[in-house]
Amino acid sequence: MRAIARHCAPRILGCSSRRALGARYMATQVKGAPLPDKPCTNYASVTHPEDPSSITQKVQEVLDRSNAYILPVYARPPIVLARGKGSYVWDVNGREYLDFSAGIAVNALGHGDAGVVEVLKTHASTLLHTSNVYHHEHAGKLAELLITLTQKEGGLGFAPGSSHALTDGTSGAKVFFSNSGTEANEGALKVARKVGKVRWAAATGKAQDDPACDKIEIVCFANAFHGRSMGALSVTTNPKYQKPFTPLIPGVKVGHLNDSVGLESLIGEKTCAVIVEPVQGEGGIHAADASWLRALRKRCDEVGAVLIYDEIQCGLYRTGSIWAHSSVPVDGHPDIVTIAKPLANGYPIGAVLMRDSIAEVMTAGTHGTTFGGSPLACALGYHVLSRLSDEAFVENVRETSVYLRARLEFLTQWFPEILEEKVRGRGLILGLGFKDSSHPTRVVEMARERGVLLLTAGSNAVRLVPSLNIGAGEVGHAMDVLASCLEVLSKS
Repeated sequence: MRAIARHCAPRILGCSSRRALGARYMATQVKGAPLPDKPCTNYASVTHPEDPSSITQKVQEVLDRSNAYILPVYARPPIVLARGKGSYVWDVNGREYLDFSAGIAVNALGHGDAGVVEVLKTHASTLLHTSNVYHHEHAGKLAELLITLTQKEGGLGFAPGSSHALTDGTSGAKVFFSNSGTEANEGALKVARKVGKVRWAAATGKAQDDPACDKIEIVCFANAFHGRSMGALSVTTNPKYQKPFTPLIPGVKVGHLNDSVGLESLIGEKTCAVIVEPVQGEGGIHAADASWLRALRKRCDEVGAVLIYDEIQCGLYRTGSIWAHSSVPVDGHPDIVTIAKPLANGYPIGAVLMRDSIAEVMTAGTHGTTFGGSPLACALGYHVLSRLSDEAFVENVRETSVYLRARLEFLTQWFPEILEEKVRGRGLILGLGFKDSSHPTRVVEMARERGVLLLTAGSNAVRLVPSLNIGAGEVGHAMDVLASCLEVLSKS
């Protein structure tokens, strides 16, 4: 990081061409990466047109088949991807795109990674699926790695450097494996509801299943996204997602991120669970303040509510440590962390990581899944997490994030009439806020037409969540294209 800090000083270089930092920028290091002195306009022209006249017969056949047979719940551009390697993907016509979205923060090691491919080949040919009727060796190894890394780096109530060799012989935490982030959040809410009933019964002397139990309320926050199944959707506060499917589960209250004043009235004795993203992803790349998370933890402790951190998008080293909350003091840690997106680099897997004191209420039959924690998914997860947690890899993530933020800060200075002054987010989950809410979608389209894949977030932001091993040159190229798009937009 010091190398970047020096480089961000007065030594400023001009706009670089696409090939200036080496062929495809593969494995380009952050150290010495150039910073521009003016917006790049090299990519003002469209190179990947999407107008009807550019759609080939091969593409049209795929689109027609999809339209005929696939539920139309996705608004997708008329491109058909065929293969990927590193941070690049190619469509069926051979056009190359720099994937700066990483499959929505999933492909932490990029596309076509040789190590991931080898694990897939090996384990698909030995033991693909067993169900959870039987043990297999990979789930325990992945769970142990998740817990020991959390204890080493801090999180879930463990101070950095905690030992997993506890005096009572237990690990201090437990893991439940699911198939997705939505399922992880559903599982976490289900566990929290059970804890609430147990705590209510202990306080009142009544049975846990007594219908008089009112410790069932759940608190979430505006701009949250926790999934689209009925429970997760109930705590995902976007009316566009919720309204068509009401009524949702009752007893959900909505607060505002970083509002400490309202916590006392928001979270009360009836609250069984509070769920929050330390860095909101889909909702606009809004980061929770450490002081607010500590206040949230304190209020949950006062009323006996379970605190859940949804780190599905911001966790697993995207902010430069295993958890976004690893940098927060222990008195701001959650009881449960939900995990998914990058854990197996694109193979479906999710997980619920919880403190032993929470896990003890769950017994045989209280939760389950057919496919969750399969041998293949867990073997892939162990391989990917082992690589993501390597110290050199993590340091490169941190350096790359500093460089990306520096490039984004130039954009906010060059285009103040279009962009908000402050870059949102942390690490490699960053966002550019726009003053006109119609601009993010347009910029994403413009960038795609110039060969770079970006995402929107919330109502007024462009989201940047590249692969965690992306090179500095790839960052530079993406930022040059983005600057070109903003230059075109500013003149329109």
